[in-house]
Amino acid sequence: MKRPVTKVARTLAVALLSTALAAVLAAAQQRGATPAAPPRAPAAAPAAARYTGPRTPDRKPDLNGYWQVLGTAHWNLEAHSASEGVPAGFSVVEGGAIPYKPEALARRNENFQKRMTDDPIRRCFMPGVPRATYMPFPFEITQMPNNILMTYEFAHAARTIFLDATPHMEELDFWMGDGRGKWEGDTLVINTVSLGDKTWFDQAGNYHSELLKVTERFTPTDATHINYEVTLEDPNVFTRPWKMNMTLYRRVEKNLELLDYECAEHVYEKLFKQPGKP
Repeated sequence: MKRPVTKVARTLAVALLSTALAAVLAAAQQRGATPAAPPRAPAAAPAAARYTGPRTPDRKPDLNGYWQVLGTAHWNLEAHSASEGVPAGFSVVEGGAIPYKPEALARRNENFQKRMTDDPIRRCFMPGVPRATYMPFPFEITQMPNNILMTYEFAHAARTIFLDATPHMEELDFWMGDGRGKWEGDTLVINTVSLGDKTWFDQAGNYHSELLKVTERFTPTDATHINYEVTLEDPNVFTRPWKMNMTLYRRVEKNLELLDYECAEHVYEKLFKQPGKP
């Protein structure tokens, strides 16, 4: 049979516990620290936002319409100060900076110095992928069950994204690439290859080689916003794959349509012709 705990024993136990706690606090104060707080249970992860916008008859998010990025990625993907004709902007690159190989970074810096003449769009080339999406113009998405058409104002650029699981074509070179897409839940995932090496990502000279692979994820959150995430892989230029993120906004003006942006190379040549050259 257990022996009852006397009042004296309980008092003695409380006194010993108080003395031990006081000693711990005193030692912590002498070290200039405070005792560690008891561990807390991990906070519950926030629930993923559920798409609340309209859907097509096959129950996919309805992306039909006109969209536009409102930001400065077209001028420079990385953070930059304002300059003549260029608004200041934050980086859209995950981690802040593009992970260039040292020799590739040197070439990017050379491109930057020559950006007013060497940017491919100043020579009226197609903008490429993903740059066409965040140029300062609206673009249109036309969505069908087996393919998606994206059309852009600049130079009549267009992309057809096949959703029927056909394989990529091999050993070809397209300005706007060869795109294949699929739905992962409410996210449209597009893999694009065969982009060549003649386009830049922005006006700051950020570039790629012919090995570039682009994975775009279009995740609509409601009727007027799409989270646009892009993963870029190019072992010739970058030390690792990297991502950029931005938001697409639906244009909702009445009677909106894409207008023509006819690129005239001879105009750029006159504007930026170097002195002493014909």
